[in-house]
Amino acid sequence: MGTPAERAPLAERVEELLSVEGPLPIVAAGDPVLRRGTEPFDGQLEPALLARFVKALRITMHAAPGVGLAAPQVGIALRIAVIEDPAPVPEEVRVARGRVPQPFRVLVNPAYEPVGEDRAAFFEGCLSVPGWQAVVARPASVRLTGADERGRPLDEVVTGWPARIVQHETDHLDGTLYLDRAEPRSLSSNAAMAEYWNAPTPHEAAAALGFELP
Repeated sequence: MGTPAERAPLAERVEELLSVEGPLPIVAAGDPVLRRGTEPFDGQLEPALLARFVKALRITMHAAPGVGLAAPQVGIALRIAVIEDPAPVPEEVRVARGRVPQPFRVLVNPAYEPVGEDRAAFFEGCLSVPGWQAVVARPASVRLTGADERGRPLDEVVTGWPARIVQHETDHLDGTLYLDRAEPRSLSSNAAMAEYWNAPTPHEAAAALGFELP
């Protein structure tokens, strides 16, 4: 767990971040903190500071806006992420992507493993790679383990779009960006997405841009 002195620098960094009100600055791709991986949470932040940090992550996620945010994305190399998805999408998108509303959740020391062999491919974006999206094929269902902010254990199977969010945010904690898993030929600007690929599935994009789907 480390001594208080060993934990102090991280806590001090969080205190420094929280000294300014409002959303936290989001770190962009190219910053080493997004590639170093994270240290497991083991009490480095006292409960009150952890609660303030989680609240700031949620505010920042909402302001971006996004459906998930990992601690490294605000410069803190700690194995914590938050997710929340109201899923304000048309019915055809909900059905095609398995996108259903997800309440606000805190993931502490999360890990995932595939459940079954089914994979699903859809366009993804990232708050740390603004302006771009790309198709990523991921396991359709995963087993999520870890804990919540109160230390209560998590062990559940997550499917559909919630499984994609869990994988995306947990990958951040391992120093992996969605681009590392993406189909390079699918990379599209947000403007191109709006003009050409605003469909529930990426099948037309795959045919036009020349990449395969699972």
